[in-house]
Amino acid sequence: MPGRPADLSRLRAVLTTFFALDGFIFAGWVVRIPAVKEQTHASATELGLALLGVSAGAVITMTLTGRLCRHYGSHPVTVVCAVLLSLSVALPPLTHSASTLGAVLLLFGAAYGGVNVAFNSAAVDLVAALRRPVMPSFHAAFSLGGMVGAGLGGLVAGAVSPTRHLLGLTAVGLLVTAVAGPALLRLEPAAPPGRPREEKPGPRRPDARTRGLVTVFGLIALCTAYGEGAMADWGALHLEEDLRAHPGLAAAGYSCFALTMTLGRLSGTALLERLGRTRTVVAGGALAAAGMLLGSLAPTLWAALLGYAVTGLGLANLFPVAVERAGALAGPSGVATASTLGYGGMLLGPPAIGFMADGISLPAALTSVAVLAAVAAAIGAATRRA
Repeated sequence: MPGRPADLSRLRAVLTTFFALDGFIFAGWVVRIPAVKEQTHASATELGLALLGVSAGAVITMTLTGRLCRHYGSHPVTVVCAVLLSLSVALPPLTHSASTLGAVLLLFGAAYGGVNVAFNSAAVDLVAALRRPVMPSFHAAFSLGGMVGAGLGGLVAGAVSPTRHLLGLTAVGLLVTAVAGPALLRLEPAAPPGRPREEKPGPRRPDARTRGLVTVFGLIALCTAYGEGAMADWGALHLEEDLRAHPGLAAAGYSCFALTMTLGRLSGTALLERLGRTRTVVAGGALAAAGMLLGSLAPTLWAALLGYAVTGLGLANLFPVAVERAGALAGPSGVATASTLGYGGMLLGPPAIGFMADGISLPAALTSVAVLAAVAAAIGAATRRA
């Protein structure tokens, strides 16, 4: 049972695999958004509303997933949701209208939200058991998976149809889950210090102050997820349509973002141990704000790619810190609350940017990412004693 160093190491490796798979599947989908947009003949507003399905599905299921984790355990819920995610990613290229696309993305989002709450809940307990701020390393695996998924998507964008590409993602997802799932189910959840192994976590009933702090950390997650969602849903489209980039180079925009986010998260544990949570959040939010201003308003492709890279570095550790703190305060329900607020940012992002893009321009709409990154930095500074 997890508690011995070897068991904790095995659990960390298996959870890392699921984080990486999640990023790989999600990025594989987002780099094919321009092709699916063309296939469905959707306008920017219609595409934004369809993409709303991903975040709406995630938000709807996150609170439910927190309850399922308390009842059945986070490990079985992770495996089930990973299977559903792998199956649902094949559906978007089979649609031919924006309304149908939105409906299947609702299913995809439900699976995506469920697996995120489940494996983040398991990771929060593991972080407490290890007594080190290693949460960024899990999210680094997500970003690394995203970088590989986006890079592969860019390579095959001109040669393989979206249908064949996303069916391939389904096959990979099911294969990885078939290998890693049984290993995860054999391992018991890590026991945080001070809680006996025999004691089941059960529902926590946080007081008003704790609920308020969880909400504040959720707001940081919201600002961060808004930026991540914008890069995923609109970053490639901005490069392709506004800067006339080839589809392969446009896909590289998200790869740059994912690469620097991965590097930032790989160094996140050392950064948190050196600077602490508050300085990490404040510096990251400020850096992301500056990067996104460059990425959205730069007149050249290479300057925009640099901006995307700086944005990824700045946003890297904001979401992991927010979710880890919320989970430490309130368990799976805290993870669910912070994640729900976080993906509420994704819920607001796609349609908001779509409406702004139709009303003004996509580059101007993307500056809203910089604004919210600055807000996250301000919130982090205001809660420095929490």
